[in-house]
Amino acid sequence: MNKMTRGILLTFLALPLMLVAAGSNVSAGESEDLTAVKEALKAAVPQSDPDSLTASPFPGMYEAVYGAQVFYISSDGRYLLEGDLFDLKTRTNLSELKRQVGRAKVVNAIDPKTMIIFAAENPKYIVNAFTDIDCGYCRKLHREMADYNKLGITMRYLAFPRAGVNSESYQKAVSVWCAEDRETAMTEAKLGATPAKRECDNPVQAHMTAARVVGVSGTPSLVLDTGRVIPGYVEPQRLLQMLEQP
Repeated sequence: MNKMTRGILLTFLALPLMLVAAGSNVSAGESEDLTAVKEALKAAVPQSDPDSLTASPFPGMYEAVYGAQVFYISSDGRYLLEGDLFDLKTRTNLSELKRQVGRAKVVNAIDPKTMIIFAAENPKYIVNAFTDIDCGYCRKLHREMADYNKLGITMRYLAFPRAGVNSESYQKAVSVWCAEDRETAMTEAKLGATPAKRECDNPVQAHMTAARVVGVSGTPSLVLDTGRVIPGYVEPQRLLQMLEQP
């Protein structure tokens, strides 16, 4: 296993394990092949067992799932692959289906009380939106919040200041969370105002950790309770159409 692959695994699994389903579900059966696979994974990722380790639909490979990441490892434990496995007969991305399960566990484990919620009066859909106060398209999305809400879309904000901890965007996210009226503070910040600096116990870093586990790389990033990801800004009517699709 090369250093880059090992680094990807170690970086991912160094995140708090509370965000990843605990335990290991081994359904491929105990065998010499499975023993070699488990030993190879344990050597590469000593911090944790995979959430599941099963025989891959692809012959000679096993599928190891860690949260929202899926890896394929050869039966002798020598080769590891990260990528998408497609069933060409059904035109299905099998890897993405597993990732969605992992993402769903992460976002559904987050207490809504830690989110800043703009609720629809007659909610039909709930969208978890990882947002950066200083992101231009995040601000565009927020300016149209009333339109999303009118269509029955409740938007639940989770903080993801892309510049990282202790950046100006991070401090804004903390200050908005610590405001007495978070919704108003968020709206004012999205309009360009710098919120009064405040400090309190807040979920900003926990949200950032969840974003990394889910695989968020940009903002806005919309994650549904099913684990489906809709990247980037989507105008209200188009988003409704996407949510209505099975």
